[in-house]
Amino acid sequence: MKSVIVIGAGLGGLSAAISLAAKGYGVTVLEQQAEAGGKLQRIEMNGYRFDRGPSTITMPHIFRRLFSSVGRQLEDYVQMEQLEPGTRNLFTDGHAVDFTSDLTAMEKQIARFSPKDAAMYRSFMKESKRLYDTSESLFLNRLLHHWRAKADIRLLAGLISVRPATGYHSLLRRYFSHPNTLAMLGRYATYVGSSPYLAPAIFAMLPHLEQQLGVYGVRDGTYKLVAAFRKLAEELGVVFRFGCKVTAINSSKRRVTGVSSDCGDFSAELVIANGDVLSTAAELLTEQQRPSLSDRRIDRLEPSLSGYAVLAGVRRVYDRLLHHTVFFPERYGSEFEDIFRRKRLPAAPAIYVCYSGYSQPGMAPEGCSNLFLLANAPYMTGENRHMLSGEGYGDRLLRQLERAGLQDLTASLACKQSYTPVRLQDDTSAYRGGIYGISSNSARQTFFRPSNRGDLNGLWFVGGTTHPGGGTPLVTLSGMLVAEAIDS
Repeated sequence: MKSVIVIGAGLGGLSAAISLAAKGYGVTVLEQQAEAGGKLQRIEMNGYRFDRGPSTITMPHIFRRLFSSVGRQLEDYVQMEQLEPGTRNLFTDGHAVDFTSDLTAMEKQIARFSPKDAAMYRSFMKESKRLYDTSESLFLNRLLHHWRAKADIRLLAGLISVRPATGYHSLLRRYFSHPNTLAMLGRYATYVGSSPYLAPAIFAMLPHLEQQLGVYGVRDGTYKLVAAFRKLAEELGVVFRFGCKVTAINSSKRRVTGVSSDCGDFSAELVIANGDVLSTAAELLTEQQRPSLSDRRIDRLEPSLSGYAVLAGVRRVYDRLLHHTVFFPERYGSEFEDIFRRKRLPAAPAIYVCYSGYSQPGMAPEGCSNLFLLANAPYMTGENRHMLSGEGYGDRLLRQLERAGLQDLTASLACKQSYTPVRLQDDTSAYRGGIYGISSNSARQTFFRPSNRGDLNGLWFVGGTTHPGGGTPLVTLSGMLVAEAIDS
């Protein structure tokens, strides 16, 4: 029985652990935090329950695929329910659009501020579906860690067909002109840690993924998905060590031999790193162990955007809020200039609010709300670390929401906790505090991400920095794909 060490108990690492344990491998997961979940953690304060981290769940078929691959049913471990509508978008001109799979309803909502954009909506959604179908058939369900896979003529033809040289915002402008439409559809680029003005057009597939394939809530909170993964892993014999920070990946003659950690050394024939690839490379490997990820190459890769979160327990309920609500500022695009060019907190960002108590009873006391607020933020540099560690920005976000219509929000607070990019880096070893590892602000960083296979024999990577990308379903898929490659 081959021994495997998985570094990190995020969904990607848990997925790999489950898949390999079911195939007879001896798997130990080492996690530096006190609980599984990586960036997704459960926080409880004063009777309020929050999921800190990913909250928009899509592609449930990926999770079902993981469970069915080991002879289990997802529904026996966790319940997921489609949210309809999925996300409410609120604009400063007073208009609102509730995303729904009903195309006619979408056209009617958009037509209230732009009949011209409404007339183009179905055509755009056809293009969105085409991009998604191409990505799913050619890119998402296969690893690209070998030159033969990258040289596949079908893959090359597919790459050309998804417009790698066309920017996402440029594609949107072919269909739409109103600032509201451009903002609510452009925001999908932030789902991969990027700017809609810099990311390639491939991410126009995301509206189809969310609006047509559905947005889901998890009964009793998103963290239940982590708990389901962990329970399944333990049933299959996976061993967990929490509060155990790995300090080095060990090797001999270009092959991994295990890891060193602050709770001892562990021998293994295989090591799967679920942490950020760039942090893993810089902190756990010497340059001699990672020739394809030299310090120079790491420095050239642009990190993804980060996020500034506020967990707010509020002694009231707001009718304006759905499970997912986005408040857009008057000038949406300016925040990306602040984030990626000036490396500073945006003056007036879009604010995402997750009110999971809207659809999941028991997340807050009766008549109260558990609000998870998130604004995009820059990744850390030597100059902005102090700015990104402070609590004051959270208060600015609360005041901005009050001006947008959430009256007496500050006065109604029962509890509040900020979660900064600095804390994100400290807790999860996210490279420079970036949520998604590297940005997708160029075709190169989108289509040529760091490999799932390390330079050392027996070293593999899973998670958002590598293929197939960020987001809860895709990191889960990365764990499954790596496990298949190891056992092939």
